[in-house]
Amino acid sequence: MAKPTRQIVIDPVTRIEGHAKITVHFNDQGAVEDARIHITEFRGFEKFCEGRLVWEMPGITSRICGICPVSHLLTSAKAGDDILAVEIPRPAENLRRVLNLAQWVQSHALSFFHLSAPDLLLGFDAPPEKRSIFGLAEAHPDFARRGIRLRKFGQDVIEKLGGRKIHPVYAVPGGVRAPLSEAVRDEILAGLPEAHDTAAMGLEFIKAFIETNHGKLDVFGNFPTLFLGHVTGDGALEYYDGFIRVVDSGGNIVADRLDPRKYNDYISEAVEEWSYLKFPYYAPLGYPQGNYRVGPLARLNVCSHTGSPKSDRELLIFKQMAGTRNVVLNSFYYHYARMIEILFALERMEELLTDPDTLNQEDIRARAFSNKPHGVGACEAPRGTLFHNYTVGRDGVIKKVDMVIATGQNNLSMNRTIRQIAMHYISDPETEITDGILNRIEAGIRCYDPCLSCSTHALGQMPFEIEYRGSDGTLLKRGGRG
Repeated sequence: MAKPTRQIVIDPVTRIEGHAKITVHFNDQGAVEDARIHITEFRGFEKFCEGRLVWEMPGITSRICGICPVSHLLTSAKAGDDILAVEIPRPAENLRRVLNLAQWVQSHALSFFHLSAPDLLLGFDAPPEKRSIFGLAEAHPDFARRGIRLRKFGQDVIEKLGGRKIHPVYAVPGGVRAPLSEAVRDEILAGLPEAHDTAAMGLEFIKAFIETNHGKLDVFGNFPTLFLGHVTGDGALEYYDGFIRVVDSGGNIVADRLDPRKYNDYISEAVEEWSYLKFPYYAPLGYPQGNYRVGPLARLNVCSHTGSPKSDRELLIFKQMAGTRNVVLNSFYYHYARMIEILFALERMEELLTDPDTLNQEDIRARAFSNKPHGVGACEAPRGTLFHNYTVGRDGVIKKVDMVIATGQNNLSMNRTIRQIAMHYISDPETEITDGILNRIEAGIRCYDPCLSCSTHALGQMPFEIEYRGSDGTLLKRGGRG
């Protein structure tokens, strides 16, 4: 009698942004040999942007993502600056920086308090129906409420500058569309003390959680890779401009002061037939040896300091965990790094808002026509380094677009993380797959806060499939939720 097929049900939603499935591959001895996250959707922005004007691109590409539209807006505008061959006025740069910092706050708060905190406060094995922001609000109402309000603060700043919380059309090639009034500036400043208090609460919580659960977190993406991110000329944490720095897992600087506009010189992309998401890698080391991580963990690993007092103190504590290496390898620490970056964003936001240049009511945009056939913009999105690369005609019409998205740059590491977790928790194909095991695999992905769809359908049922395959590729069983 044939053994009945077992169905694995994962419920409620996965708390990732986008559509994905996971396959676990076994060798002939029945042990887990590989695990893959498959991104099964295709967007096509690089293709259908062809034929549009460069001035339209910030508004169009901000639609790529409903969670971090500001990142695409700013990076696109910077590519436009390059094509116009202009240096934008300092007030405009200050306002773009504030917008990007607000994006960090709202996106990091969403990732930490809404998507990952249920695992941390309720437990990876908590009942699925409780393991959500709603369950968190029921069990820990003050923690959830403050996290929601922190995200709202970031969204409110984006709305005050850009006119709306999602898809603001504010930055344009050459600068920004509108100045900031003193009254609105003061409204933003008034919200900072509460935001600081919540950031401090989240930071103390994640530090205590890591200290208490240290041994249990060693399989959440704990392996050597390169790390890549922006730094200033003196090595400080940078989020809008600056240079690219690459460090290895020993804390050694592999490359420094790289020009973001020449990213094609040191970043290449590989493709695999089982995923629409590309696999960027550090070109000098080849594929896949050139695997690198981006985002909060990488940024704190590549920088020497933040340049702001509170976050500098926290960065020092963070780096002490790395010992003599000076870099933290465990991807679970993305959560910790996210909270430090929120603190940094709030500090830097206050510095910029109290700069008199930020309230300049006239000098906010440099106007020019298309002066270069090629332009590249880069900045640090919440999930990592983002590049937009446009080729245009003399009339400013887009001929070619290349975008290297932050989530894609963590693709190799995300796959390696779920493989590490699967190997630890699944000894053979007959291992009972509990919801807790599946949730831990998902949690490994959530460390990176991937935005798989880069669109606005973050809430609701999201398909999540897991397949077991033998060494010859035979499907052994399939389960999931959808």
